[in-house]
Amino acid sequence: QVQLVESGGGSVQAGGSLRLSCVASGYTSETRCMAWFRQAPGKEREGVATMDSDGTPNYADSVKGRFTISVDFAKDTLYLQMSSLKPEDTAMYYCTAERPTFTLYAGTWRCPRWEWRLYNYRGQGTQVTVSS
Repeated sequence: QVQLVESGGGSVQAGGSLRLSCVASGYTSETRCMAWFRQAPGKEREGVATMDSDGTPNYADSVKGRFTISVDFAKDTLYLQMSSLKPEDTAMYYCTAERPTFTLYAGTWRCPRWEWRLYNYRGQGTQVTVSS
C-alpha cells in the first residue's frame, strides 16, 4: 500500500505563488507514475500535471509555463510549484501515484497520465484559493 499526504495549500492573491508537496509512504519505489489533479466546486476533476516513470513531465494547457511538477525520490515527495496564480486555479488539489504497466503491443511501460480512475493511490487533497 502507498499513502499520500498533501500539504502547502492556502490562500493567495492573483499573481502569487504556492508550492504543494505530497509525501508518499509505503511501496513508493514501485509507483513511479505520479500526477496532480484538481477539482473546483461544481466543476469536473481535471489533470494539472503528470510525471511519467522516466521523469517526463506533462502539463495541462491551462497551466503550461506557470506550474512545474517535480519529485525528490530521496524524500519520497512530489511537488507542484505554482506561479502566476489566477482565480480560476482555485480548487482542491490531489496528488496521485500508480505503478506503470507494460504494454505488449508497444513494448513500453505506460503511465495513466490524465486518467484519474486508473490511479489506485490518491491523497486527501489540499485547498488552494486564489483571490482577485
